[in-house]
Order: sequence, then structure tokens, then C-alpha cells
Amino acid sequence: MQSVTQRCYARIGLIGNPSDGYGGKTLSAICKNFYAEVTLNESDQLVIEPDNYRFNSVSDLQSHIVSDGYYGASRLFRATINVFAQYVNANQPTKTLDGCFAVRYQTNIPRMVGLSGSSALVVAMLKALMQFYSVEIERKVLPSIALQVEKVELNIGGGLQDRVIQFYEGLVAMDFGCAETVDGYVCGEYQELDVELLPPLYLAYSDAGGEPTEVFHNNLRERYNSGETLVVDAMQKLVALTDESLRALRNQNTSLFSRLMDENFNIRRSISALNPYHIKMVETARSCGVSAKYAGSGGAIIGVCEDDLTFAALERALGKVGCHVVRPLLDSP
Repeated sequence: MQSVTQRCYARIGLIGNPSDGYGGKTLSAICKNFYAEVTLNESDQLVIEPDNYRFNSVSDLQSHIVSDGYYGASRLFRATINVFAQYVNANQPTKTLDGCFAVRYQTNIPRMVGLSGSSALVVAMLKALMQFYSVEIERKVLPSIALQVEKVELNIGGGLQDRVIQFYEGLVAMDFGCAETVDGYVCGEYQELDVELLPPLYLAYSDAGGEPTEVFHNNLRERYNSGETLVVDAMQKLVALTDESLRALRNQNTSLFSRLMDENFNIRRSISALNPYHIKMVETARSCGVSAKYAGSGGAIIGVCEDDLTFAALERALGKVGCHVVRPLLDSP
């Protein structure tokens, strides 16, 4: 009996976010401290736990979605299966998705703190589906398929950055202004880099301070689409910031890279009313002499912290405001 297991790690946005959803540039890394894992066990029916949905085939699941839509904790998996089947039917029409499976999953990615926990489940599921059905898809298009699951199927705001780094792993510079279409999906330009270029980092997050990514993104999308100068100019600044940060890394200019991380947060703060608790996290970290910016949509922050004494001070200070502090595991894929 066939059984496949795939794992996907949390994402930390280092520079450029949230410009990835607006034709911008970003630099991101995988954080292997946290992961989502999906297992597919061959079954007589499609069974999606913990909701225990059962279907007789992939097409049966698709018919259910047409009639009833998405709901429940397993909506990410059902949407992923549906989009995967759509891709295969459109691009590999001779391929049949024979056989059913039961889905089990586990994750230790903190919820709603901007570490891409939902996209990690989608990416792990897509990887598992490809292995289960022996389907090959060009890696460059996979992040765009994963984005369709959340952005189109489930109306969850966001951009390609999370999915790119979660498929590529390691450290990746992304340019979403250089778009090309592959298999009907728009893809950016993705450059893999050596994680050894990065200075020592810290990651801090709070279980109590999370909020869904759409809280930030949906309002920003409306303002950007309306041509609001403040937002449009900010996205252009984030592009320039990403270019400068890459030069700083290649020149091993840690102090400049750290300052650019601070500037990234300052730009973000200038275009939106941020959660006061998240601002307190950033300001507390900066009071210890380190840089601080959002790692994603809020609830987790990232910055440069070069020595252990400063890291210990950071742990104490952020601990007092309810945060966990770790050294992110950034090993190459």
C-alpha cells in the first residue's frame, strides 16, 4: 500500500516584503525550526482528516466543491487537490489521477504570525500529490500553482514570495517584475543564493499577537489598485531596498544589511496602521541594539543579532512582552 510523506518549512521574509504581491522584489529564507508535514496513505476513498471528508475520486471532490464550496479546517487540502487536478487536466491530459488516499498532517508552525503556516500546508500537499500520482511539474511554476490555491480558490491575500522559498528552500532572491508565463501561470525570476552570505539572525514571535495575513494585505491591495501614491511609491522603494541589500550581502556589509532591514519596516509602517503590539515587538528588539522588521505579515519579527550576549538580552527583553526568541535554522536545501 502506497504511503508518501512531504514536509515544508516556515518562511522568513528578509527584505522587500510585502512588494512580492505588487511586481516587486524580495529576499527570503527557509526557517527549519518549524515545518508542516503531510502524509497520503492509499485508501478506497479520499479521506481528509481531521474533518473526515470522504470522496470516491478526485472528480467527485471537484463536484463537491462546485456545489458546496470550501469550509472547515481542511479547506486548504481540498482546494489544493482541486487546483492540482485542474493543472494536470489542462497541461498533462493523458495523465489520469487513479487511486484515492487518506490525508494526515501535522505542523508546529506558529499560527497567524506571518511564518507562512497555511502556504506550508499547501506546498507540502502539492509535493505529496505529485509523488503519489507520479506527476512532474516544473519547479518554477509550482509556487504559482500554490498561490492560486489560496488567492483564487480561497480568497486569501498574499503573494508568490512564501511559495517560492518553500519550494526552492535555502535563500532566494526574487524578482516579480520580470514575469514569464509557464503552463498558463505567471512566474517571476528566482535566484538561489548561498545561505552563508547571511549574518547571524534572530527570529521572535508571539502566540498571542497573531492575525490573519488578509488583515494587512486586503486593504493594501485596494489602495495599490486605486493608484494611491504613498503605496505605489513605497513598493518602488522596497524594490530598490532589495537590490541594495543583495549588494550588502555580497560585500559582507552586515551593518548596512541590518540598517536596510530596519528601513524595510519603516517603509511598511508608513503605508499602513500596524498592530500596536507588533510595533512594540519591533521597538523592544531595537532597544537591545538589533535591527527588527516583520518576518511576514505580522506577529513575528526578524533581524540581525551578531553575538550571543546581545541575543541573551534580546531573549530577556522580548520575553517580558510575551515573545519566544530563536536562532533560525537556515541550512541549505
